[in-house]
Parts: sequence; structure tokens; C-alpha cells
Amino acid sequence: MAFDEGLAQRIRDALRDRRGIVERRMFGGLAFMSHGHMSVGVVNDTLMARVGPEGYAAALRRPGARPMDFTGKPMKGFVYVTPEGIDSDAALDSWIVDCLAFTGSLPPK
Repeated sequence: MAFDEGLAQRIRDALRDRRGIVERRMFGGLAFMSHGHMSVGVVNDTLMARVGPEGYAAALRRPGARPMDFTGKPMKGFVYVTPEGIDSDAALDSWIVDCLAFTGSLPPK
């Protein structure tokens, strides 16, 4: 499985003080689970962000975002974000916060 270790480390650093975070290899890359729910991940050099169905349209308007089409068709509630869309730590942190807010609203697993 190929993924950008530098991006993975940036995500680890951003999640360092959060409880309930587990790394799992999935989607051909690395996913970060929050209390059992996939929140963010890395596929190649791209951020995989779970924003939920209600946040999906707004997420697609953000720089570098595009539909997550891992299965050949868009997965509603998930987006890919190019490296340009997460070039600063503030941009990456913003995505992580949004993803954790969504997965935090889900029932416990």
C-alpha cells in the first residue's frame, strides 16, 4: 500500500492529543479511525476526508477537493483533497477538525 508518509506524520501530529484515534490500513492507504469511525486518511499523496452527507457539497467547494471515487463512482460524504489543498498545517487542521466533528456526531460503534 502506497501512501505519503510525510502527510501521514502531519496527520499523526495533528491528532496526537486526541483520544480514541487508531490507524488502520484501508482504501489502499492509511486511515485514521476516531472511536471506530474512519475520519481521515492518506491514499498516495492525497488526503481522504470524511465530511458526511450534509457537509459534502461545501467540502467540494474547498481548494483541492474532489469527489472520492475509489470505487469508480463518487462516495457521498467522502472527498479527496490534493496536496495543494492541504499545503499548510492550518488547511490540514481545518479538514481534520471538520472530519472529527462529523464522525463525533455518529453513534458509537
